[in-house]
Amino acid sequence: MRIAVTGSIATDHLMTFPGRFADQLVADQLHTVSLSFLVDNLDVRRGGVAANICFGMGVLGTGPILVGAAGADFDEYRAWLDRHGVDTGSVRISEVLHTARFVCTTDADHNQIGSFYTGAMSEARLIELKAVADRVGGLDLVSIGADDPEGMLRHTEECRSRGIPFAADFSQQIARMDGEEIRILLDGATYLFSNEYEKGLIESKTGWTDEEILAKVGHRVTTLGARGVRIEQAGQESIEVGCPEEESKVDPTGVGDAFRAGFLSGLAWGVGLERAAQVGCMLATLVIETVGTQEYTLRRAHFMDRFTKAYGHDAAAEVRTHLG
Repeated sequence: MRIAVTGSIATDHLMTFPGRFADQLVADQLHTVSLSFLVDNLDVRRGGVAANICFGMGVLGTGPILVGAAGADFDEYRAWLDRHGVDTGSVRISEVLHTARFVCTTDADHNQIGSFYTGAMSEARLIELKAVADRVGGLDLVSIGADDPEGMLRHTEECRSRGIPFAADFSQQIARMDGEEIRILLDGATYLFSNEYEKGLIESKTGWTDEEILAKVGHRVTTLGARGVRIEQAGQESIEVGCPEEESKVDPTGVGDAFRAGFLSGLAWGVGLERAAQVGCMLATLVIETVGTQEYTLRRAHFMDRFTKAYGHDAAAEVRTHLG
């Protein structure tokens, strides 16, 4: 099963200021702020929702196709993804813009000052999915994640016009989208991904009830934080899957992307929805135990031992066949 994942490709530049921002602000001079903070360290992490999802699918061995836009500075990141089983042949390289990046400084009180540079991500709207499909011999599913908003709309319309099944996954972009855009992006989706808060926001912005949305999508996949995930389909009993026990809780960043990576990998293997969700929850647990979205190591024996403990021997036997 050939799955393409569209969405952002970015790097995070994270710095720590040992003092307090509040101590540097002069109350009657806030209209003319000019500050520079001497930071203790710089942590550069690979990120972007599409790249995070593809990394997870790559380490699970399902050969995802990354579709997005990056800059000429993407070479090192591309090599990293290539080494971890990701097909990066459909990444558009901008001739004039850098890869998107988030630059953030955190102070001793955990207050943050950050900026997001969209950069090459704005060129995602220029990518044609037909060219991607022609290069790899067809697409069975396209997951449309947070990206340049116009690019998301164009990818969705192209999937509809070419009859390619697609998953709608707005995540960070849902806050800036209006009801009409969200209605366009989800109508006819084979899968609709969101967390609980986003689920309510989708219903509020579209004016559609939960039942009306279920009638317009094949499956609604709602992540529930520490409680796992719920999968709903019109006229069917919902499926709920809990999370494995955590060994530690280090950093929640990228947990949702990891769940999607595991779930989509399960679909690629052809296992059922419950089993796919279990793989997603297991991978998400590895990420929450690690600092960074792509810094975890998938040791197959360790993965399967914990998967067996969480979901039982029958479930593990089915997954082990595909995981190797």
